[in-house]
Amino acid sequence: MKAKSKNENVKALDIAAALSSVTKEKSISMDLVSDTLRDALVTAAKRYLGKPTNVEVKVDKEKGIIEVYTRQTVVETIVDPEKEISVEEAKKADPELEIGDELMQELDIDRFGRTAIQTAKQVIVQRVREAEREKVFADYSERKGELVTGTVQQIDKGNILVNLGRTEALLPFKEQIRKERYRQGDPIRGCIVEVKNNPKGPQVVISRTAPEFLARLFELEVPEIFDKTVKIVKVVRDPGFRSKIAVTTSDDRVDPVGACVGMRGNRVQAIVRELSNERIDIINWTEELSLLVRRVFSPAEVKRVVPVSEKKIVVIIREDDLAQAIGKEGQNIRLASKMIEKDIDVYGDEEFAAFTEEERTAILAGLPPKAAAEESRDAAPAESGETDEVRDTEAPEAVVETEIEPESSLEALVENAVENESESEIVIDPDKAAPGGEAIAGEEPVEGGVDEEA
Repeated sequence: MKAKSKNENVKALDIAAALSSVTKEKSISMDLVSDTLRDALVTAAKRYLGKPTNVEVKVDKEKGIIEVYTRQTVVETIVDPEKEISVEEAKKADPELEIGDELMQELDIDRFGRTAIQTAKQVIVQRVREAEREKVFADYSERKGELVTGTVQQIDKGNILVNLGRTEALLPFKEQIRKERYRQGDPIRGCIVEVKNNPKGPQVVISRTAPEFLARLFELEVPEIFDKTVKIVKVVRDPGFRSKIAVTTSDDRVDPVGACVGMRGNRVQAIVRELSNERIDIINWTEELSLLVRRVFSPAEVKRVVPVSEKKIVVIIREDDLAQAIGKEGQNIRLASKMIEKDIDVYGDEEFAAFTEEERTAILAGLPPKAAAEESRDAAPAESGETDEVRDTEAPEAVVETEIEPESSLEALVENAVENESESEIVIDPDKAAPGGEAIAGEEPVEGGVDEEA
């Protein structure tokens, strides 16, 4: 083979340096880039030759040498024109060649032409992109649940495109805290919740509303959680408004709640600021249901916890703390229900004491108070001394029909009704007079005079 000229060696060194730069920038192996380069040069060489020929490429990464040549076996009769060459053709290149020898002819890359080189470049770029996409998808697929930081690149129809450096992430509108507003260039954090492998490339989806996001922030701010001295058991959130996080520890010397709060609340306050002043309740986790419920509803005072079924409990709260226990629009009780994974019915202690015995029994059996009252009425015996059960057993066709006597005409019925009304006593309570001095009839007088509260 002919020796390469100085210019060709310099050009080869430039190509090798460019390949090395690509591997570092895209975090792709040099072997993959070298293989891609070989395939691209083989394609360009075949297009340059214009006929099927066995082309081989040798890339020396250390010396920066790239060699492109054809390799064919000398034969008398050609069977495979790509790998074989006739004796007559071979002797034109080297008169000393005989049948069975191999003819290797070096090709000058500069002679491939602009089209061939452009084709090689497109092959390399395409392969590098595909390799980069596969690398990004593989890396981020293993990082689900991790905290990532980027900058706001674009806002489109409420969705935010975040630049993470190596790739772009999408923060959908539904995964954003409603109070927050962003502008292009603002720093932003999120938790990776999904990685999609789309035709255009991997799509990383991040969230600021996921419970995992709050857990990762605590790991970042609390060293005891990071080194696993304190463990996060469960997180429930109403993003931007309120959340509850349950923690525990295997070390009796460590207070898990105190570790999360920090000195003067500095640790939890940093997280609250990150979440746009979202209120955070930190709970010391326990397996004992009654104690856990009391901690979940704290500072509201829980008087009684009654398990109704496997999925439901009744909680009796001090009357003054009832509104606090329920929370704004039922927010606190919803989070408490998610935390203990049970449906919760909450009653004030005075409200519960005001129920009848039958209603209280029904409530503790999982029924609402109205159902208890209806059951009580249904269970009451009829005036004839017969229960509904007895009546139901009688033949349905035995219907009692009431005959109207001749004197019981419509006029007589109306006259009797008027007489009965005039005979009834009308009690007027001056303290319950309607506005404008009108008295309210038909109500019993209130004993003990006027109600002071009224």
